[in-house]
Amino acid sequence: MSDLGDSGWYAVRCVFEAQRGVFEERITLWRADSFDRAIERAEDEAREYATTITDSPDAYLGFAQAYRLYDTPGDGAEVFSLMRTSRRTPEAYLDHFFDTGKERQQTL
Repeated sequence: MSDLGDSGWYAVRCVFEAQRGVFEERITLWRADSFDRAIERAEDEAREYATTITDSPDAYLGFAQAYRLYDTPGDGAEVFSLMRTSRRTPEAYLDHFFDTGKERQQTL
């Protein structure tokens, strides 16, 4: 990519199996001139990252979703958005997709 002036920022979510039954979703930021190029770059990095997972090397599942940022990355900038249609109630939706009680979140 020779002209960064025409490119944009993309957030790409890739999914990994960190160990049997434990999945990781990572969102990385990429400067690219298209969705395809951002995903290509993210997947290259994902395959490399997967080799560092000692319990399950090569665990990148081949699933990537991209989002083109409309803000410049910075404090409060939106870096990813995904909309999903569901018949679940708001509470059931959160319980099913995000709050199962088995999440592991980074804490300092």
